[in-house]
Amino acid sequence: MQFKDAKYKFEPSHVNKGAFHWKGNLRDADHGDGHNVYMQVRVEGYGWSRFNGKQKKTVWLDKLSYDGAALHTDDASIRACRDRGSLHPDNCSVTKSYHR
Repeated sequence: MQFKDAKYKFEPSHVNKGAFHWKGNLRDADHGDGHNVYMQVRVEGYGWSRFNGKQKKTVWLDKLSYDGAALHTDDASIRACRDRGSLHPDNCSVTKSYHR
């Protein structure tokens, strides 16, 4: 999997609930492995949220991740993963962490 042309930013508190705004092209780089790809994003106080890609394709993702109960998001983490099914653990990239 690859997350190309990626951009990350924290929105101001008065825009989009102060969300962690991330976007880029999620690409299934190994068409022959038979596995799907996905992104995982986490903001402080919550678990990982999953955003699916498409097997053998590249998809554009442009998402906002935030804590609806807070004025703005201060901490966020993101990683790309390969879904290897229920019998094998998924492979994920190194987690990137961001702080406002």
